[in-house]
Amino acid sequence: MLRTHDRHGYSAITARPDFCWPDGRRLAVYIALNLEHFAFGEGLGAELIPGGPAPDVPNFAWRDYGNRVGAWRLLDLFEALGVPSALLLNSSLLDYCPSLAAAFLARGDEIVGHGRTNSERQSVLPEEGEAALIAEATARIAGWSGMSPRGWLGPWLAESHVTPDLLREAGYHYLLDWCHDDQPVWMQTRSGPILSLPYPQEINDIPAIAVRRASAAEFADMIIDQFEEMLTQSAAQPLVMGIALHAYIVGQPFRLRHLRRALAHIAARRADIWLTTPGAIAAHFRGLSRSGIAGSYSGDQV
Repeated sequence: MLRTHDRHGYSAITARPDFCWPDGRRLAVYIALNLEHFAFGEGLGAELIPGGPAPDVPNFAWRDYGNRVGAWRLLDLFEALGVPSALLLNSSLLDYCPSLAAAFLARGDEIVGHGRTNSERQSVLPEEGEAALIAEATARIAGWSGMSPRGWLGPWLAESHVTPDLLREAGYHYLLDWCHDDQPVWMQTRSGPILSLPYPQEINDIPAIAVRRASAAEFADMIIDQFEEMLTQSAAQPLVMGIALHAYIVGQPFRLRHLRRALAHIAARRADIWLTTPGAIAAHFRGLSRSGIAGSYSGDQV
């Protein structure tokens, strides 16, 4: 018998209860900006140049460009278009460049827990070590922002067999690691349910650009095509579209030019969609689930 995760069962998207997002909207769209901090010259990280012996200066400096330049350009773009974003934040970045995270917090963007650093994976730790990592990152963000994050994306989307349990026990409402659906999905943990929110692996600049080598124009076209097709599909089922960005990739000027085109296309249709944050999506879906409109769940909610 094949091993299973026992977190949720199979559900065809065409056979679920129908519902709407606020104001009768059918497509919810959010932008997730990963702000990441890396150990100097070692550890994990996307590579522009195949890594050589430590210290790996070229790749470290490329990633650092995102925090020094690219993220500030993206902030200006989001402001110009009037679009919200969710900041997927490595807590160690608060010690490195707190003014950057503060600039996004000041405009009301959601802060999502994203581990301590993308130089590590929590999935390789023993349970107590992983729990300590989650607690440390959460406490650092809460102490800085005045509010504990409600959502979590593990560095590298890495999970152990107990990650959802630990997140639920740490007070998280939703996670983004399971990229398996276009609607929120309730997952069972040993302490009650936690919500899995759609997060993109395809409309994500690391797999698209750093791995598959899509051009800046191709990535922008992917965003637009995904948006238009999901808007069409949402007539039949309410959907969630996420756009995952990394400042050191799309913050490069030649890519930013094309990203501007894609996000302007979406912003121009804001009357037809719910342009929002993952936390707002999770809160709305929780309310629908509580009332039985969006299907049922078992156990108490956080």
